Amino acid sequence: MQSPGQKKSIAGTLLNLVGSGPKKGAAAPAAPVEDADGNVVQPAAGEGALENHLGGDEARNYRKYEYETVAPHVGRSMLEVGSGLGHFSEQFAGRLDYLVVSDNDPYCVGELSKRYDDNDDVEVIDLALPADIKIRQKVDTVVMMNVLEHIKDDVQALRDLAAVTEPGGRIVIWVPGYMQLYGDFDRKVGHVTRYTPATLEKSVREAGLVPEVLKPINFLGGIAWWFAVRRGGAGYPDPKLVKIYDRTVVPLTRTIERFVKPPFGQTVLCVARVPR
Repeated sequence: MQSPGQKKSIAGTLLNLVGSGPKKGAAAPAAPVEDADGNVVQPAAGEGALENHLGGDEARNYRKYEYETVAPHVGRSMLEVGSGLGHFSEQFAGRLDYLVVSDNDPYCVGELSKRYDDNDDVEVIDLALPADIKIRQKVDTVVMMNVLEHIKDDVQALRDLAAVTEPGGRIVIWVPGYMQLYGDFDRKVGHVTRYTPATLEKSVREAGLVPEVLKPINFLGGIAWWFAVRRGGAGYPDPKLVKIYDRTVVPLTRTIERFVKPPFGQTVLCVARVPR
């Protein structure tokens, strides 16, 4: 018979799956980016950014989850804000007539330029929101994956994006959910906030957009993250443990959410329409 000290609690198991303390030799987090007035703008997303571990090679199922959730809302032309090294946008290769990838980190912009050097259908820009966006032509879809939460003036950022989106086009917003999950990790990567459907809807409507889809997703991930950051004090996602989480919790979450509408989640998804 196991002693109490030998028994693993559910909270402990979830904590071990999601995150841990900083590892010796781990890459330092990218610092939040501020404009001349001290406002937080679109973050640098260089190779060592902590958030890359949540959607990189350690989290292939999660990246597929992101793509299959977002792809039905994407038309024939797309601006991706905060493209990083291009892991997400590369999944759209071959289905778009025009793609704009962007970042505000020199390393990422350089790598994106190398990746798409011979592709005339792809434009690479250096972009820090809020900003007057300069691209060759308007797009029918804008995608923001874990970007808006870094920006203090999120309403102006959305207005800037709407200005380069065709009337009737969509802005797809994927953000971390619920301030109850806000912890050391959020502070390290420069999150201004975590959203609820209500707070995200407020920003979207103030920007003059019309929300068509607005819901929490990744319910089990939200529970795991709560245990990790609130009960366990995790501040850094261990890539090896993220891979385990990706192979177990993500597929289970997807199965459950096909049949059950989650009451909250690690993420909030919004698809907002630009008025005609």
